Amino acid sequence: MKPSPTSAQEPGLAVLADPLRRTLYRALVRSPVPLSRDQLVRMLNIAPSTATFHLEKMVREGLLEAENKKLGARTGPGSGRPTKLYKPVLDEVSVSFPSREYELAARLLASAIETSMVTGDPVEETLRTVAYAEGQRLGLLAGSAEKALADNGFEPEADEQGLALGNCPFHRLAKDHIRLVCGLNTSLLQGTLEGCNDTEHRIEAAPEDAPCCARLTTVTKSSGQRLKSSK
Repeated sequence: MKPSPTSAQEPGLAVLADPLRRTLYRALVRSPVPLSRDQLVRMLNIAPSTATFHLEKMVREGLLEAENKKLGARTGPGSGRPTKLYKPVLDEVSVSFPSREYELAARLLASAIETSMVTGDPVEETLRTVAYAEGQRLGLLAGSAEKALADNGFEPEADEQGLALGNCPFHRLAKDHIRLVCGLNTSLLQGTLEGCNDTEHRIEAAPEDAPCCARLTTVTKSSGQRLKSSK
């Protein structure tokens, strides 16, 4: 019997705090069939040993099921060893799956308020400066804009214009404080591009129905209104 959605989600949320595990889990949720470690390694360009470690961790925590199955039409002696395949235990886990980074938002807001109290500068302006600096740090650590965005919950997806952002890490805050949070978000993204020395993309306003207020557009394929720098 499969565990109930509640019992599977509670430990799963902690396990999926790791960005690479989220990426692996997302790939398995989106796949119509179970996938092997080697398929995931090729798909995500990660080391086999790293993939095995994270996949087995999710199996132990009840997020994934593993089965050994022979692939291909051949059977019997000489048909090769079975391949270990992974699949999600529950589709329902994906309902609460979008990554949120409220701790990051809280840290940036607290830092901006403290700095504003010392300098006397407006809090909103200070927040954008603090967010830009944090974005620089994240971009420098990640080495590329796409990795920095994936590591911090934006779920970047390549499209014909550049990178669409499939998730807002500050979703609930943005609903009630859209100007403040979208300003923070834009500054964070622009700082990220600066930190990883990305000159291929620029930040632009996303369509109104998009999950995030911004997107990354390839410089040579500009579309839409470019957002002003919040440095």
